[in-house]
Amino acid sequence: MFIPFEKLPDYARVWVYQADKALNNAEQNHIQQVLEEQVNQWAAHGVPLVGSVQVLLNRFIIVAVDEVQNQASGCSIDASTRWLKELGAAMNLNFFDRSVAYVDGDEIKTVEMLKIKSLVAEGIIQADTIIFNNLVPNIGEFKTNWQVAASASWMKRYFQQVAL
Repeated sequence: MFIPFEKLPDYARVWVYQADKALNNAEQNHIQQVLEEQVNQWAAHGVPLVGSVQVLLNRFIIVAVDEVQNQASGCSIDASTRWLKELGAAMNLNFFDRSVAYVDGDEIKTVEMLKIKSLVAEGIIQADTIIFNNLVPNIGEFKTNWQVAASASWMKRYFQQVAL
């Protein structure tokens, strides 16, 4: 059963999917419509799940479920992953982009993990650059720790001064 994202509690479980490119308005609307229909039919062992989906910042798809109502099973989680794979294939998009997304001015850019250190050395990614932590487990963490300064993330090691 689909409900608006903002009506879900902070303990609701989330999965953050990152598109491999910025999405235009038509793509975002299509994704939202298709995934709302899927969430509306989402079930675990035949029992409906209460969940939501939201497209954010022209790049991210957030899928959420309130597991107090009914826990998501392995099969229901696999089903949600399949939605994104099928939708991505139909739209020629990859929603499983594992590069690091960061804010650069008014734009969200991505960089391969292996290139992070050089971008920090070049000053392109700085300590206060906002990066996206797509591994947040629930809505509460999503609200507080999805967008964080690079120096407050796993990237902090690149900004620590070496004491002599």
